[in-house]
Amino acid sequence: MAIVEAPPLAAHRTPPPSGRDTGIDFLRALCVLGVVLLHAIMVGVTVADGSPVFANASDGTWWIAPVSWILQVMPLFFIIAGFAGYTSYRRQSERGGTAAAFVAARVHRLLRPATVVIGVVGVALALLSLIGVPAEIIAIAGFRYGQPLWFLGVFLLCQALLPALAHAHRRMPKTMLAALVVAALGVDALRSQTGVDGLGFVNLVFVWAALQQIGFFLADGTVDRLSRRVRAIAGAASLIALVAACVGGVYSPDLIANINPPTCALLLVGIVQLSAVSLLRERISAFSRRPAAAAFSGFVNRRTMTVYLWHMPVLLAMAGLSAVFAMTTGVPLPEPSTLGWWLSRPLWLAGALALTAAVAISLTSIETRPSPPPSYSTRGTAVAVAIGLFSVVLLLVTGTSAVTAGLAVLGLLLSRRWAGRSRQPAGREGIADLVRVA
Repeated sequence: MAIVEAPPLAAHRTPPPSGRDTGIDFLRALCVLGVVLLHAIMVGVTVADGSPVFANASDGTWWIAPVSWILQVMPLFFIIAGFAGYTSYRRQSERGGTAAAFVAARVHRLLRPATVVIGVVGVALALLSLIGVPAEIIAIAGFRYGQPLWFLGVFLLCQALLPALAHAHRRMPKTMLAALVVAALGVDALRSQTGVDGLGFVNLVFVWAALQQIGFFLADGTVDRLSRRVRAIAGAASLIALVAACVGGVYSPDLIANINPPTCALLLVGIVQLSAVSLLRERISAFSRRPAAAAFSGFVNRRTMTVYLWHMPVLLAMAGLSAVFAMTTGVPLPEPSTLGWWLSRPLWLAGALALTAAVAISLTSIETRPSPPPSYSTRGTAVAVAIGLFSVVLLLVTGTSAVTAGLAVLGLLLSRRWAGRSRQPAGREGIADLVRVA
Protein backbone atom coordinates (compact mmCIF):
# COMPACT_ATOMS: atom_id res chain seq x y z
CA MET A 1 0.00 0.00 0.00
CA ALA A 2 1.36 3.35 -0.98
CA ILE A 3 1.96 5.82 1.81
CA VAL A 4 0.90 9.32 0.89
CA GLU A 5 2.72 12.17 2.58
CA ALA A 6 0.30 14.61 4.19
CA PRO A 7 1.26 18.18 5.07
CA PRO A 8 1.18 18.96 8.77
CA LEU A 9 -2.15 20.34 9.90
CA ALA A 10 -0.62 23.59 11.00
CA ALA A 11 -2.76 26.48 12.10
CA HIS A 12 -3.69 28.65 9.17
CA ARG A 13 -5.73 30.97 11.32
CA THR A 14 -5.45 32.27 14.85
CA PRO A 15 -3.90 29.52 16.96
CA PRO A 16 -5.57 28.52 20.21
CA PRO A 17 -3.86 28.88 23.56
CA SER A 18 -0.93 26.54 24.12
CA GLY A 19 -2.51 24.97 27.20
CA ARG A 20 -5.89 23.36 27.77
CA ASP A 21 -8.92 25.60 27.45
CA THR A 22 -10.43 25.37 30.92
CA GLY A 23 -13.67 26.98 29.77
CA ILE A 24 -14.19 24.35 27.07
CA ASP A 25 -13.33 21.59 29.54
CA PHE A 26 -15.88 22.98 31.98
CA LEU A 27 -18.57 23.09 29.29
CA ARG A 28 -17.82 19.49 28.32
CA ALA A 29 -18.25 18.45 31.93
CA LEU A 30 -21.57 20.31 32.10
CA CYS A 31 -22.74 18.48 28.97
CA VAL A 32 -21.99 15.12 30.57
CA LEU A 33 -23.82 16.19 33.73
CA GLY A 34 -26.79 17.26 31.61
CA VAL A 35 -26.98 13.87 29.90
CA VAL A 36 -26.96 12.00 33.22
CA LEU A 37 -29.65 14.27 34.68
CA LEU A 38 -31.83 13.96 31.58
CA HIS A 39 -31.70 10.17 31.53
CA ALA A 40 -32.22 10.01 35.30
CA ILE A 41 -35.37 12.10 35.18
CA MET A 42 -36.76 9.91 32.39
CA VAL A 43 -36.68 6.76 34.55
CA GLY A 44 -40.15 5.61 35.55
CA VAL A 45 -40.64 2.62 37.84
CA THR A 46 -43.85 1.50 39.54
CA VAL A 47 -45.43 -1.71 40.77
CA ALA A 48 -48.73 -2.98 39.34
CA ASP A 49 -50.43 -6.22 40.37
CA GLY A 50 -47.34 -7.30 42.26
CA SER A 51 -45.04 -6.90 39.26
CA PRO A 52 -42.56 -4.10 38.45
CA VAL A 53 -43.33 -1.78 35.57
CA PHE A 54 -40.42 0.04 33.95
CA ALA A 55 -41.21 2.84 31.50
CA ASN A 56 -39.99 6.13 30.12
CA ALA A 57 -41.44 8.65 32.59
CA SER A 58 -41.50 11.35 29.91
CA ASP A 59 -43.70 9.51 27.41
CA GLY A 60 -46.78 11.58 26.60
CA THR A 61 -46.00 14.28 29.15
CA TRP A 62 -46.08 18.05 28.72
CA TRP A 63 -42.93 18.70 30.70
CA ILE A 64 -40.39 16.89 28.53
CA ALA A 65 -40.43 19.63 25.85
CA PRO A 66 -39.34 22.50 28.13
CA VAL A 67 -36.89 20.21 29.94
CA SER A 68 -35.38 19.18 26.60
CA TRP A 69 -34.69 22.82 25.70
CA ILE A 70 -32.50 22.99 28.79
CA LEU A 71 -30.89 19.55 28.81
CA GLN A 72 -30.45 18.83 25.09
CA VAL A 73 -26.69 19.32 25.23
CA MET A 74 -25.53 16.83 22.61
CA PRO A 75 -25.11 19.46 19.84
CA LEU A 76 -22.78 21.47 22.08
CA PHE A 77 -20.95 18.31 23.10
CA PHE A 78 -20.15 17.45 19.47
CA ILE A 79 -19.08 21.03 18.77
CA ILE A 80 -16.73 20.83 21.75
CA ALA A 81 -15.51 17.44 20.51
CA GLY A 82 -14.73 19.04 17.17
CA PHE A 83 -12.85 21.85 18.91
CA ALA A 84 -10.84 19.45 21.08
CA GLY A 85 -10.23 16.89 18.32
CA TYR A 86 -9.10 19.48 15.78
CA THR A 87 -6.75 21.07 18.30
CA SER A 88 -5.33 17.72 19.39
CA TYR A 89 -4.88 16.42 15.85
CA ARG A 90 -3.18 19.63 14.73
CA ARG A 91 -0.68 19.46 17.57
CA GLN A 92 -0.04 15.77 16.94
CA SER A 93 0.47 16.45 13.23
CA GLU A 94 2.94 19.21 13.98
CA ARG A 95 4.94 16.70 16.06
CA GLY A 96 5.03 14.26 13.14
CA GLY A 97 2.06 12.13 14.19
CA THR A 98 -0.13 10.34 11.68
CA ALA A 99 -3.83 10.17 11.03
CA ALA A 100 -3.84 6.45 11.82
CA ALA A 101 -2.12 7.02 15.16
CA PHE A 102 -4.69 9.66 16.10
CA VAL A 103 -7.64 7.40 15.24
CA ALA A 104 -6.08 4.34 16.89
CA ALA A 105 -5.65 6.28 20.12
CA ARG A 106 -9.32 7.29 19.97
CA VAL A 107 -10.35 3.68 19.40
CA HIS A 108 -8.51 2.55 22.51
CA ARG A 109 -9.76 5.45 24.67
CA LEU A 110 -13.40 4.92 23.67
CA LEU A 111 -13.62 1.14 23.43
CA ARG A 112 -11.58 0.11 26.48
CA PRO A 113 -14.21 1.29 29.02
CA ALA A 114 -17.00 0.17 26.68
CA THR A 115 -15.62 -3.38 26.62
CA VAL A 116 -15.75 -3.59 30.40
CA VAL A 117 -19.23 -2.14 30.91
CA ILE A 118 -20.83 -4.20 28.13
CA GLY A 119 -19.23 -7.33 29.55
CA VAL A 120 -20.50 -6.56 33.05
CA VAL A 121 -24.01 -5.83 31.75
CA GLY A 122 -24.01 -9.10 29.81
CA VAL A 123 -23.04 -11.06 32.92
CA ALA A 124 -25.66 -9.19 34.99
CA LEU A 125 -28.40 -10.03 32.48
CA ALA A 126 -27.35 -13.69 32.52
CA LEU A 127 -27.48 -13.77 36.34
CA LEU A 128 -30.94 -12.18 36.35
CA SER A 129 -32.12 -14.93 34.04
CA LEU A 130 -30.61 -17.62 36.27
CA ILE A 131 -32.35 -16.33 39.40
CA GLY A 132 -35.70 -16.39 37.67
CA VAL A 133 -36.35 -12.78 36.68
CA PRO A 134 -38.97 -12.80 33.90
CA ALA A 135 -37.53 -12.67 30.38
CA GLU A 136 -39.71 -9.65 29.56
CA ILE A 137 -38.14 -7.57 32.32
CA ILE A 138 -34.65 -8.66 31.28
CA ALA A 139 -35.41 -7.65 27.69
CA ILE A 140 -36.63 -4.23 28.85
CA ALA A 141 -33.47 -3.74 30.91
CA GLY A 142 -31.31 -4.71 27.93
CA PHE A 143 -33.22 -2.35 25.66
CA ARG A 144 -33.00 0.58 28.07
CA TYR A 145 -29.29 -0.01 28.58
CA GLY A 146 -28.57 -0.17 24.85
CA GLN A 147 -30.40 3.01 23.86
CA PRO A 148 -27.64 5.48 24.84
CA LEU A 149 -25.02 3.41 23.02
CA TRP A 150 -25.87 5.25 19.79
CA PHE A 151 -23.54 7.94 21.09
CA LEU A 152 -20.60 5.55 21.34
CA GLY A 153 -21.02 4.42 17.73
CA VAL A 154 -21.56 7.90 16.29
CA PHE A 155 -18.75 9.45 18.32
CA LEU A 156 -16.35 6.71 17.26
CA LEU A 157 -17.26 7.28 13.61
CA CYS A 158 -16.92 11.06 13.85
CA GLN A 159 -13.54 10.76 15.56
CA ALA A 160 -12.38 8.27 12.93
CA LEU A 161 -13.36 10.72 10.18
CA LEU A 162 -11.85 13.70 12.00
CA PRO A 163 -8.41 13.66 10.31
CA ALA A 164 -9.97 13.62 6.85
CA LEU A 165 -12.58 16.25 7.77
CA ALA A 166 -9.91 18.42 9.43
CA HIS A 167 -7.80 18.26 6.26
CA ALA A 168 -10.85 19.24 4.18
CA HIS A 169 -11.55 22.08 6.61
CA ARG A 170 -8.01 23.34 6.16
CA ARG A 171 -8.45 23.51 2.39
CA MET A 172 -12.11 24.46 1.95
CA PRO A 173 -13.76 25.10 5.33
CA LYS A 174 -17.02 26.68 4.17
CA THR A 175 -17.54 24.22 1.33
CA MET A 176 -17.03 21.19 3.58
CA LEU A 177 -19.46 22.43 6.22
CA ALA A 178 -22.01 23.43 3.59
CA ALA A 179 -21.83 19.98 2.02
CA LEU A 180 -22.58 18.27 5.33
CA VAL A 181 -25.44 20.66 6.14
CA VAL A 182 -27.01 20.33 2.69
CA ALA A 183 -26.77 16.55 2.92
CA ALA A 184 -28.48 16.63 6.33
CA LEU A 185 -31.24 18.89 5.01
CA GLY A 186 -31.70 16.57 2.05
CA VAL A 187 -32.18 13.59 4.35
CA ASP A 188 -34.77 15.50 6.38
CA ALA A 189 -36.62 16.50 3.22
CA LEU A 190 -36.57 12.97 1.81
CA ARG A 191 -37.80 11.55 5.10
CA SER A 192 -40.63 14.10 5.20
CA GLN A 193 -41.68 13.50 1.61
CA THR A 194 -41.61 9.70 1.76
CA GLY A 195 -42.85 9.24 5.32
CA VAL A 196 -40.11 6.66 5.88
CA ASP A 197 -38.67 7.55 9.27
CA GLY A 198 -35.86 5.04 8.86
CA LEU A 199 -34.26 7.30 6.26
CA GLY A 200 -33.57 9.76 9.04
CA PHE A 201 -30.92 7.51 10.52
CA VAL A 202 -28.61 8.48 7.66
CA ASN A 203 -28.30 11.76 9.55
CA LEU A 204 -26.46 9.91 12.29
CA VAL A 205 -23.52 10.73 10.03
CA PHE A 206 -24.38 14.09 8.47
CA VAL A 207 -25.88 15.94 11.46
CA TRP A 208 -23.27 14.92 14.03
CA ALA A 209 -20.36 15.31 11.60
CA ALA A 210 -21.63 18.79 10.73
CA LEU A 211 -21.73 19.75 14.41
CA GLN A 212 -18.22 18.40 14.86
CA GLN A 213 -17.18 20.43 11.81
CA ILE A 214 -18.62 23.59 13.37
CA GLY A 215 -16.27 22.95 16.28
CA PHE A 216 -13.33 23.28 13.88
CA PHE A 217 -14.33 26.92 13.26
CA LEU A 218 -14.23 27.50 17.01
CA ALA A 219 -10.83 25.82 17.24
CA ASP A 220 -9.13 27.78 14.44
CA GLY A 221 -10.33 31.16 15.70
CA THR A 222 -12.88 31.88 12.96
CA VAL A 223 -15.77 32.22 15.40
CA ASP A 224 -13.84 34.50 17.74
CA ARG A 225 -12.89 36.83 14.89
CA LEU A 226 -16.54 37.47 14.06
CA SER A 227 -17.93 40.58 15.73
CA ARG A 228 -20.08 40.08 18.78
CA ARG A 229 -22.97 41.56 16.83
CA VAL A 230 -22.66 38.96 14.07
CA ARG A 231 -22.46 36.11 16.58
CA ALA A 232 -25.50 37.42 18.46
CA ILE A 233 -27.49 37.78 15.24
CA ALA A 234 -26.56 34.26 14.14
CA GLY A 235 -27.69 32.83 17.46
CA ALA A 236 -30.91 34.81 17.55
CA ALA A 237 -31.75 33.96 13.94
CA SER A 238 -31.15 30.28 14.60
CA LEU A 239 -33.34 30.39 17.70
CA ILE A 240 -36.15 32.09 15.78
CA ALA A 241 -35.83 29.54 12.98
CA LEU A 242 -35.91 26.69 15.51
CA VAL A 243 -39.00 28.01 17.26
CA ALA A 244 -40.74 28.59 13.93
CA ALA A 245 -39.89 25.08 12.72
CA CYS A 246 -41.25 23.56 15.95
CA VAL A 247 -44.41 25.68 15.96
CA GLY A 248 -44.95 24.95 12.27
CA GLY A 249 -44.72 21.21 12.80
CA VAL A 250 -41.51 20.76 10.81
CA TYR A 251 -39.71 19.47 13.89
CA SER A 252 -40.94 18.24 17.24
CA PRO A 253 -40.78 20.79 20.07
CA ASP A 254 -39.37 17.94 22.14
CA LEU A 255 -35.69 18.30 21.27
CA ILE A 256 -35.00 14.82 22.62
CA ALA A 257 -37.32 13.40 19.95
CA ASN A 258 -35.16 15.14 17.33
CA ILE A 259 -32.27 12.90 18.28
CA ASN A 260 -33.82 9.59 17.24
CA PRO A 261 -33.37 9.85 14.35
CA PRO A 262 -31.39 13.09 14.34
CA THR A 263 -32.80 16.08 12.47
CA CYS A 264 -31.45 19.45 11.39
CA ALA A 265 -33.18 20.97 14.41
CA LEU A 266 -30.04 19.88 16.26
CA LEU A 267 -27.93 22.01 13.93
CA LEU A 268 -29.98 25.06 14.89
CA VAL A 269 -29.64 24.12 18.57
CA GLY A 270 -25.89 23.84 18.09
CA ILE A 271 -25.61 27.29 16.51
CA VAL A 272 -27.67 28.84 19.32
CA GLN A 273 -25.47 27.16 21.92
CA LEU A 274 -22.25 28.10 20.11
CA SER A 275 -23.39 31.72 19.85
CA ALA A 276 -24.06 31.87 23.58
CA VAL A 277 -20.77 30.18 24.42
CA SER A 278 -18.72 32.46 22.17
CA LEU A 279 -20.35 35.59 23.60
CA LEU A 280 -19.82 34.44 27.20
CA ARG A 281 -16.52 32.67 26.67
CA GLU A 282 -14.38 34.99 28.79
CA ARG A 283 -16.79 34.76 31.70
CA ILE A 284 -17.03 31.00 31.33
CA SER A 285 -13.23 30.70 31.30
CA ALA A 286 -12.93 32.88 34.40
CA PHE A 287 -15.58 30.89 36.24
CA SER A 288 -14.00 27.56 35.18
CA ARG A 289 -10.81 28.50 37.03
CA ARG A 290 -12.57 28.80 40.37
CA PRO A 291 -11.62 25.93 42.71
CA ALA A 292 -15.04 24.23 42.81
CA ALA A 293 -15.62 24.54 39.05
CA ALA A 294 -12.09 23.34 38.30
CA ALA A 295 -12.50 20.35 40.60
CA PHE A 296 -15.82 19.42 38.97
CA SER A 297 -14.37 19.83 35.48
CA GLY A 298 -11.25 17.81 36.29
CA PHE A 299 -13.29 15.01 37.84
CA VAL A 300 -15.63 14.59 34.86
CA ASN A 301 -13.15 15.15 32.04
CA ARG A 302 -10.86 12.48 33.37
CA ARG A 303 -13.74 10.00 33.26
CA THR A 304 -16.03 11.26 30.50
CA MET A 305 -16.67 7.94 28.78
CA THR A 306 -16.78 6.03 32.06
CA VAL A 307 -19.49 8.34 33.40
CA TYR A 308 -21.45 8.16 30.17
CA LEU A 309 -21.22 4.39 29.77
CA TRP A 310 -21.97 3.54 33.41
CA HIS A 311 -24.73 6.00 34.27
CA MET A 312 -27.40 3.88 32.58
CA PRO A 313 -26.49 0.63 34.40
CA VAL A 314 -26.56 2.66 37.62
CA LEU A 315 -30.04 3.99 36.79
CA LEU A 316 -31.29 0.50 35.88
CA ALA A 317 -29.93 -0.88 39.15
CA MET A 318 -31.64 1.93 41.07
CA ALA A 319 -34.92 1.22 39.29
CA GLY A 320 -34.67 -2.50 39.98
CA LEU A 321 -33.86 -2.02 43.65
CA SER A 322 -36.70 0.48 44.00
CA ALA A 323 -39.13 -2.08 42.57
CA VAL A 324 -37.81 -4.82 44.87
CA PHE A 325 -38.13 -2.50 47.87
CA ALA A 326 -41.72 -1.62 46.96
CA MET A 327 -42.73 -5.24 46.40
CA THR A 328 -41.16 -6.51 49.63
CA THR A 329 -42.28 -3.69 51.92
CA GLY A 330 -45.58 -2.74 50.35
CA VAL A 331 -44.53 0.91 50.19
CA PRO A 332 -46.02 2.28 46.95
CA LEU A 333 -43.87 4.06 44.40
CA PRO A 334 -45.31 7.35 43.10
CA GLU A 335 -46.67 7.39 39.58
CA PRO A 336 -44.51 9.40 37.16
CA SER A 337 -45.42 13.08 36.78
CA THR A 338 -47.52 13.14 39.98
CA LEU A 339 -46.76 15.57 42.79
CA GLY A 340 -45.23 12.80 44.91
CA TRP A 341 -43.00 11.76 42.02
CA TRP A 342 -41.73 15.31 41.49
CA LEU A 343 -41.07 15.74 45.21
CA SER A 344 -38.95 12.59 45.16
CA ARG A 345 -36.91 13.68 42.10
CA PRO A 346 -34.26 15.74 43.94
CA LEU A 347 -33.31 12.72 46.08
CA TRP A 348 -33.46 10.42 43.03
CA LEU A 349 -31.24 12.71 40.95
CA ALA A 350 -28.77 13.19 43.79
CA GLY A 351 -28.58 9.43 44.27
CA ALA A 352 -28.01 8.87 40.57
CA LEU A 353 -25.17 11.40 40.48
CA ALA A 354 -23.54 10.09 43.65
CA LEU A 355 -23.66 6.44 42.60
CA THR A 356 -22.45 7.19 39.08
CA ALA A 357 -19.57 9.21 40.51
CA ALA A 358 -18.67 6.38 42.88
CA VAL A 359 -18.62 3.84 40.05
CA ALA A 360 -16.60 6.22 37.86
CA ILE A 361 -14.01 6.72 40.62
CA SER A 362 -13.57 2.99 41.07
CA LEU A 363 -13.10 2.45 37.32
CA THR A 364 -11.01 5.51 36.46
CA SER A 365 -7.90 3.52 35.60
CA ILE A 366 -9.69 1.62 32.84
CA GLU A 367 -10.27 4.80 30.84
CA THR A 368 -7.09 6.67 31.72
CA ARG A 369 -4.57 3.82 31.53
CA PRO A 370 -2.27 4.57 28.57
CA SER A 371 -2.11 2.02 25.79
CA PRO A 372 1.26 0.57 24.79
CA PRO A 373 2.64 2.39 21.75
CA PRO A 374 2.06 0.05 18.79
CA SER A 375 3.21 0.45 15.20
CA TYR A 376 0.12 2.05 13.74
CA SER A 377 -1.24 0.79 10.45
CA THR A 378 -3.69 2.71 8.31
CA ARG A 379 -5.45 -0.45 7.20
CA GLY A 380 -5.44 -1.94 10.68
CA THR A 381 -6.93 1.22 12.16
CA ALA A 382 -9.67 1.33 9.51
CA VAL A 383 -10.54 -2.31 10.20
CA ALA A 384 -10.57 -1.56 13.95
CA VAL A 385 -13.10 1.22 13.47
CA ALA A 386 -15.30 -0.98 11.26
CA ILE A 387 -15.31 -3.84 13.79
CA GLY A 388 -15.97 -1.45 16.68
CA LEU A 389 -18.90 0.12 14.87
CA PHE A 390 -20.35 -3.27 13.97
CA SER A 391 -20.16 -4.36 17.61
CA VAL A 392 -22.08 -1.31 18.81
CA VAL A 393 -24.65 -1.51 16.01
CA LEU A 394 -25.23 -5.16 16.92
CA LEU A 395 -26.47 -4.11 20.36
CA LEU A 396 -28.54 -1.24 18.98
CA VAL A 397 -30.29 -3.35 16.34
CA THR A 398 -30.76 -6.69 18.10
CA GLY A 399 -30.94 -5.47 21.68
CA THR A 400 -28.61 -6.15 24.58
CA SER A 401 -28.74 -9.66 25.97
CA ALA A 402 -26.18 -11.96 27.53
CA VAL A 403 -25.45 -13.42 24.08
CA THR A 404 -25.26 -10.17 22.11
CA ALA A 405 -23.22 -8.52 24.87
CA GLY A 406 -20.74 -11.40 24.68
CA LEU A 407 -20.46 -11.07 20.92
CA ALA A 408 -20.03 -7.31 21.23
CA VAL A 409 -17.25 -7.72 23.79
CA LEU A 410 -15.41 -10.10 21.46
CA GLY A 411 -15.81 -7.57 18.66
CA LEU A 412 -14.52 -4.69 20.77
CA LEU A 413 -11.51 -6.71 21.89
CA LEU A 414 -10.77 -7.55 18.28
CA SER A 415 -11.20 -3.90 17.31
CA ARG A 416 -8.68 -2.76 19.90
CA ARG A 417 -6.25 -5.40 18.72
CA TRP A 418 -6.52 -4.21 15.13
CA ALA A 419 -6.07 -0.60 16.25
CA GLY A 420 -2.46 -1.41 17.10
CA ARG A 421 -1.72 -3.76 14.24
CA SER A 422 1.03 -3.00 11.75
CA ARG A 423 1.13 -4.38 8.22
CA GLN A 424 3.46 -1.90 6.62
CA PRO A 425 6.83 -0.34 7.35
CA ALA A 426 6.91 2.50 9.82
CA GLY A 427 6.52 5.90 8.25
CA ARG A 428 4.19 8.83 7.84
CA GLU A 429 0.75 7.89 6.64
CA GLY A 430 -1.36 10.42 4.82
CA ILE A 431 -4.96 11.36 5.35
CA ALA A 432 -5.78 10.35 1.79
CA ASP A 433 -4.51 6.85 2.53
CA LEU A 434 -6.64 6.57 5.64
CA VAL A 435 -9.75 7.70 3.77
CA ARG A 436 -9.06 5.32 0.90
CA VAL A 437 -9.14 2.19 3.08
CA ALA A 438 -11.96 3.44 5.34
